[in-house]
Amino acid sequence: MIDCYSWPTPNGHKVHIMLEECGLEYNAIGVGIEAGDQFKPEFLKISPNNKIPAIIDRDGPGGKEISVFETGAILYYLATKTGKFIPALADDPAGHHNVMQWLMFQMGGVGPMFGQARHFRAYALERFDEEKVQYGIDRYTNEAKRLYGVMDRHLADNEYFAGDYSIADIAIFPWCRQPDRRGVDQDEFPNHKRWVELVAARPGVQRGLEVLAENTRQGGHSKEGWDIMFGDKQYQQP
Repeated sequence: MIDCYSWPTPNGHKVHIMLEECGLEYNAIGVGIEAGDQFKPEFLKISPNNKIPAIIDRDGPGGKEISVFETGAILYYLATKTGKFIPALADDPAGHHNVMQWLMFQMGGVGPMFGQARHFRAYALERFDEEKVQYGIDRYTNEAKRLYGVMDRHLADNEYFAGDYSIADIAIFPWCRQPDRRGVDQDEFPNHKRWVELVAARPGVQRGLEVLAENTRQGGHSKEGWDIMFGDKQYQQP
């Protein structure tokens, strides 16, 4: 049994989708990130960087319990545990590394840049005048569009990012569901749009997106929630 400590965000959805696609038994345990649950000592024991998601696998390697944090590490762990959604390194090293390079593309590019685009286009404006954050809006919106172009060109000749459907697709997809949040017109990237629709139609993906969905925030942040997520409070935590 796996305990998944998470929240309905793009990063959380990555792991929810992977668990559903793999058919693994798991408990989804909500970590209220706007209430500061990510700073509780019991959560920091398994996720020292205070970020969701994190998992505890009661039946880890050698039958021993293991905890894993960081979404890329979790996806890779679950893929190697189950033998799904990545070619085995021993059998197909080129295919294995192809998946890994696109997984790292998400971890180092799509996730951080798309997250910043959303932050400056929406969350920063809850607290600051637009003129004070315009540079951030422009910088990250343009970077999001650039990354969409990278993906669109690659997907012109590839059904999925790395051969068959893989953890690379699972990692990238949740960040691409709402392109308007990044200032992107999906119709300008038809190959990427085709890929989004293909992945979104998978039953495991649809089930994964429903995990903890009842906790999805509606509207803007509360003052306390904003301070915890983006203000001084997060830096005052242990």
